[in-house]
Amino acid sequence: MPSLAELFERREHELRLTPDRALQTLDDAGEFLSERGLLTRSADSALPSLYEACHEDPYRPGSSGFGQWPATKWPWFGELADRTGIYALKVHRGKHVLVTEEVARLLDPVLRAEIERMRSEPGDWRLVLDHLAAAGPSEVEDLQEELGLRPKDLRDIRSPLERTGAVVSRSYAVSSSAGSHVHTSELARWDQVYPDAVGGEVDLKPLVVAGVRAAVVGQEREIPRWFSWSWYWRKGLVDELVGEGLRWRPETGWVSAPV
Repeated sequence: MPSLAELFERREHELRLTPDRALQTLDDAGEFLSERGLLTRSADSALPSLYEACHEDPYRPGSSGFGQWPATKWPWFGELADRTGIYALKVHRGKHVLVTEEVARLLDPVLRAEIERMRSEPGDWRLVLDHLAAAGPSEVEDLQEELGLRPKDLRDIRSPLERTGAVVSRSYAVSSSAGSHVHTSELARWDQVYPDAVGGEVDLKPLVVAGVRAAVVGQEREIPRWFSWSWYWRKGLVDELVGEGLRWRPETGWVSAPV
């Protein structure tokens, strides 16, 4: 078994955590995503981060939020999301994460279960989910008009739907009558974005393994916070995965995957 120091050294290299490993081109970023399977936008956990791997000065030094994004490479996240077989989801506790086709297959049973769970919950989630099922992917302005919702009402409904992965949003620019560009979003159910069902029961274990492989090493206490579905997490899940091949150092709390 590699030592913890060796795992951290491998993590530093594979997650491109040093400036000499900085991503230089969009294709480099695409290859990085393909290698890791999933990428957060900014660094906020042990999971690999696209912007952290860019090693570029922030767009607006000294500011917060968007201003800390890379000065010239910040569009790469959206450009990767537009590629075939790449999905941008807010299932990282409401924050965006890019996933490859391989990881999307692991997510599919969970996200389909979330569609049905959200449809059965009290509130207006079913209204939006059923409308999307009938009308297909829709721009937010059309949804507001057709369902008689104020912009704030729709935001309040779509936020938990996107956080759980039942609904996926896609942002893009459209030309206005004045010749300028206006940004809007299209909402779709997960089963419209990914129509071919994988099948199987809800199981977070394959996703946890994918996350640990992507991160190389992560702390046990952090792992349950990688994804939105705390209601599917069960005590002893990490212990089960250790029995199935993950490596766990109980004295330190670090978990790693076999090489």
